Amino acid sequence: MIDLGKDGGIYTLTMNNDDNTICLDWQEQMLAALNEVESHCAKDKSDGTALVMTGAGKFFSNGVNIEAMNKLDEAGVEKFATAMLEIHRRMMLLPCPTVAAINGHAFAGGAFLALSLDYRIMREDRGWIAISEVDAGVPIPAPMMEILRSKLSPAVVRDAVLTGKRYTAREALAASMIDGCAAQEELLARAVALATTLASKEPGIFKTLKQTLYGELAARF
Repeated sequence: MIDLGKDGGIYTLTMNNDDNTICLDWQEQMLAALNEVESHCAKDKSDGTALVMTGAGKFFSNGVNIEAMNKLDEAGVEKFATAMLEIHRRMMLLPCPTVAAINGHAFAGGAFLALSLDYRIMREDRGWIAISEVDAGVPIPAPMMEILRSKLSPAVVRDAVLTGKRYTAREALAASMIDGCAAQEELLARAVALATTLASKEPGIFKTLKQTLYGELAARF
């Protein structure tokens, strides 16, 4: 469901369960992966650590697994919601650079995953990114809406939320939802290159600046 590899100081997290939807098992594996990266950052004070997140197949992530959610009881739904907020909080405050290599569709919760990372590079010839809750009939919790407000312009937030617009890579770049586009065969290398450049910064000050940049937002989670 989630694989975490490491080459030097660069971690690559790959989601690989078909459409890469989010369920309780996915959350447990994601939290374990974040634990490993955070533990490495705490032990290795030298520079060079970063995280790249991507997907396998035609999806980066298709958001929440609705079928699995419908099978949860009230306690399960509460557990899921709490874990999801914790994952986003930790992703925002991860004490190293983070880059999303958006290999395909990133819908709803999948788009929020990408937006919780520091930077986003998207495959240019295939895939959409969309805040599609309006079409799925799902409300967006207030803390998640704050992610959009912190990362996107007011006009883009309005259109993305109220219309559910599916942005191509070029449209997403023009809207500043992503930071770059790349061909499929170059996508991961571009993301790793960006992560490597960012990882050359002094890790202590990078961590401090991220906490200052995102700390107020993350506290709402």
